[in-house]
Order: sequence, then structure tokens, then C-alpha cells
Amino acid sequence: MFFMSQEKSQMVQRDQALPGRDNPIATASTHFVTGRPLQTPLSEGMQEAMFGMGCFWGVERMFWGIEGVWLTMVGYAAGYTPNPTYEEVCTGKTGHNEVVRVIFDPAVVTYEALLKVFWEGHDPTQGMRQGNDRGTQYRSGIYTHDGAQAQIAEASRSLFAEQLRASGFGAITSEILPAPQFYYAEDYHQQYLAKNPNGYCGIGGTGVTCPVGLAVT
Repeated sequence: MFFMSQEKSQMVQRDQALPGRDNPIATASTHFVTGRPLQTPLSEGMQEAMFGMGCFWGVERMFWGIEGVWLTMVGYAAGYTPNPTYEEVCTGKTGHNEVVRVIFDPAVVTYEALLKVFWEGHDPTQGMRQGNDRGTQYRSGIYTHDGAQAQIAEASRSLFAEQLRASGFGAITSEILPAPQFYYAEDYHQQYLAKNPNGYCGIGGTGVTCPVGLAVT
């Protein structure tokens, strides 16, 4: 990815962040895989989740094929710069994380099941990097949309930490925060690995299993 090898391991301060812009940047109108409108209000009965797990190209692919997941999209969140571009995020001066927003039907797939994909799909102990991708935009994060999600996410972090310790891994560095504003990434980032099947994907898990229902106490 752009500027992949640059070390941007310190979060920028709000007063030092790039100014951004008033209007959203252009993005895709439809999901490349499903053909569904990419920017659509949340339908009745649907819920949303947001995760940061490293390079969002590979992360999005983990979710779009799950039964019960209606829509996925990539973007930027948990920073300071309004309506950032990818190039701006890559400087480390926006504070944003590369995230995937997931719209799902909780009657078909539970939030706990999505958390299983989150915990197993990357290494949540690496701080401001994921594999060879280094910088604050690759940090691990769960961004919750209500109190129930926050409680489940916190419980899952505590319990999965025990699984990781038993397997010789260090402490979890994943942040769990109320979902911030989501800014759509550019058109070419949306469903990137469907458009470019041989494209770069730097995501890899620890091999430690997170059982379905681990978050349920």
C-alpha cells in the first residue's frame, strides 16, 4: 500500500492534524460484489459494526462473504481530519484508522460471530502496526454502536486475552471506543481485492481460536 514502509507509530495531536475539507471525497456508488447501493440508510432490523484490523483491503474481504452480512465498505475513522484522503491518512497526520463498516442482519449472524472474525483475522497484540504495515492507520480497534456492543466487545477482549496468553502472545492493544464518524474511502479502495484478486493483503491472524460465543458471559 501507499507509504507502506513508513513508520508512523505516534498518534498525531488534534491541534497538529491536517485540516481536511468540508465536503466528502468521491467514492463508489455500489458494492462491487453485491451490486447493492454503498451509501444507503440503515434498514429496519439491520445493525452495523466497525472494525480496524490493519490494511482494510484484506479486512473487508473477510466480512463480505459471511452469511447475514448485507453490506461492507471501507473508510477512515477515529481520527481528527474531516473527510480525509488516503494520501493524507498515510502521512499519519490525520489520526484516522483504516476501518471496515459492516451492515448485518442479527437474526442471521450475531455480533459475537463478527467479533470471532475480528479476533482471529489479525494479530491484536501489535500496537501501531499489522505485520509489515506500520503506522497508526493499521492499529487494532473495535468501534461500538451501542452499550450492548461495547459490553460484548469488552468481555471478548478480556476472555480472548487469556487465550492469547496461554499461547505465548503478549497483551492485546486493541482499542474499544464508541463508533466515531465514518468517512468513506475512495472508489478504488472499495472491495479492492474483488477488483484485484492478486492484490496486496498483509493481514494474518495468530492461529489462536476464538470460540463462537466467547463474548457471552
